[in-house]
Amino acid sequence: MAQPSSRQTLIDYCKRQLGAPVLEINVANEQIDDLVDDALQYWHERHYDGFSQVYLKYKITQEDKDRGRAPAGESATEGVVTTTASTVIGNQTKSFSFKENSNYLQVPSDIIGIQKIFKFDGTNTAVSNMFSIKYQMFLNDIYYWGSSEMLSYAMTKTYLEDLDFLLSTEKQIRFNQRMDRLYLDIDWGGVSVGDHIVIDCFRLVNPNDFSKVWNDFFVKKYLTMLIKKQWGQNLIKFQGVKLPGGVELNGRQIYDDAVKEIDDLMEKMSNTYEIPPLDMIG
Repeated sequence: MAQPSSRQTLIDYCKRQLGAPVLEINVANEQIDDLVDDALQYWHERHYDGFSQVYLKYKITQEDKDRGRAPAGESATEGVVTTTASTVIGNQTKSFSFKENSNYLQVPSDIIGIQKIFKFDGTNTAVSNMFSIKYQMFLNDIYYWGSSEMLSYAMTKTYLEDLDFLLSTEKQIRFNQRMDRLYLDIDWGGVSVGDHIVIDCFRLVNPNDFSKVWNDFFVKKYLTMLIKKQWGQNLIKFQGVKLPGGVELNGRQIYDDAVKEIDDLMEKMSNTYEIPPLDMIG
């Protein structure tokens, strides 16, 4: 099948690219399964089609607040941990204790990156803060439809957003995709139970849900080269062995060709398929 739509049809396609069924591909099924997983992992983490941007909404609970605050004097301080370090200064051993926020939200394992969380305290909304400038403007019909020019309205809105950006502290977060933990470095005392946070993040594209992944051009090429490399590696120890008919095995050549092809594809990934990192300007 020229357009694979499942894991097995992708494997069959790659084998045909290497010469099957005319040639016997000396790679075990277990090895091929490992290579499929490796190819998908690389595609997920580097290819711009390997992930999608999603927004996850989470409702703050009382347990989240209790872990984050961890009041002094209580024995249950699961939200705050103490790290101790000691050293010798002069002739005395000195110990230093540090408090660390260990409260986190466990995110789904298919989330590979988090950009930010949107504000959830209501300071920038007209409906939940009647003392805000925006609310008072609408309340007094300053910008009632048709009563003012759009340019003046847009300039005023931009000014209000600048004030909000300067006076409101952005929520600080920490995330590592190998931990699946979202740390919120915020004042948990200022958070109310029932508040919602919206997480701007990136999720892996699951090939079991979207079968077009198996037909991705990069996945097909990369997996074919990985199988070819494994094939050559399996045959390297048989270098110079004569087969019936005078055919001589050359696993080293197969391996070297695959390594060269993979290096070329990696360069193409960086130049074509990978999202470039943002430059640091300052």
